[in-house]
Amino acid sequence: MTAVFVDANDSLAAVFERLSRIEDPPLRIHRDPDVAPEALPGVLGDAAIAIVDHTYLPTAIARRCAGLRHVVFLGTGARSYMDPEELAAIGIQVHIIKGYGDTAVAEAAIALMWASARNIALMDREMRTGAWLREDGLQLTGKTLGLVGFGGIGAEVARIAAGSGMTVLAWNRTPKAVPNVSFTDLDHLLAASDVVSLHLLLTDDTRGLLSRERIGRMKRGAILINTARGALVDEAAMIEALRAGQLRHAGLDVFDVEPLPVDHPLTKLPNVTLSAHSAFRTPEASDNLVEAALQHCRRIASAP
Repeated sequence: MTAVFVDANDSLAAVFERLSRIEDPPLRIHRDPDVAPEALPGVLGDAAIAIVDHTYLPTAIARRCAGLRHVVFLGTGARSYMDPEELAAIGIQVHIIKGYGDTAVAEAAIALMWASARNIALMDREMRTGAWLREDGLQLTGKTLGLVGFGGIGAEVARIAAGSGMTVLAWNRTPKAVPNVSFTDLDHLLAASDVVSLHLLLTDDTRGLLSRERIGRMKRGAILINTARGALVDEAAMIEALRAGQLRHAGLDVFDVEPLPVDHPLTKLPNVTLSAHSAFRTPEASDNLVEAALQHCRRIASAP
């Protein structure tokens, strides 16, 4: 049973080569991070397993991949790139990987929060043009952080934020009890939080969760952090809120369209800090991710 990593960049390809075992199922690494979906049938050939990092897999394309029976998606957000239910209906099972980068993503969310509060990116940009821009920042010690979603990443963000003197609120679809975290309803969290950070999977239920109406319920001058999925937020409403001052700042690692187009409105706003869907990118997280992908392949190959 052959597996193909269809869209490998050099760094992930090297990790797969380092962690693969001689007894593992055969693995081909296609070193092209920009492979087009239409090329996938040719890339896969008769392989049964596709390892996918970020390439879209429309169901119509999957139907043309004659041997394909399993997709191992490198992360939790497979739904942003394919329709797992449609694929299941044609006999292709989608496997995701959870928990591999909880600490990495949490640290990135905290970094975006601090950079947003202190206008670091704006001052950096202006100083590179010769301007001596001095911006007043927002002191976060004593402020309230609201976590929308409380899985492994949210728990790590809560740990770091509580240790830095912030009050932590959380909303989660499954009730939890965690020291130093107060769980509450979503409306109260949005109204009470100085910073709101999103930590949800993208599903049909969570798509557009932070709607225009809910953005309007946020505390005026709040900071929004999103290291989860762009489609959780009504992007147009967020941009309007940033322009109007309803939101003080947004720190964003994820977007509706990726890569972010060069002329996108978010690139024109001074009160936005952007990163290129890289919150999970650390050597430690990459090792965890690749080892979990290989474990999926081993399990699939050994199944009766």
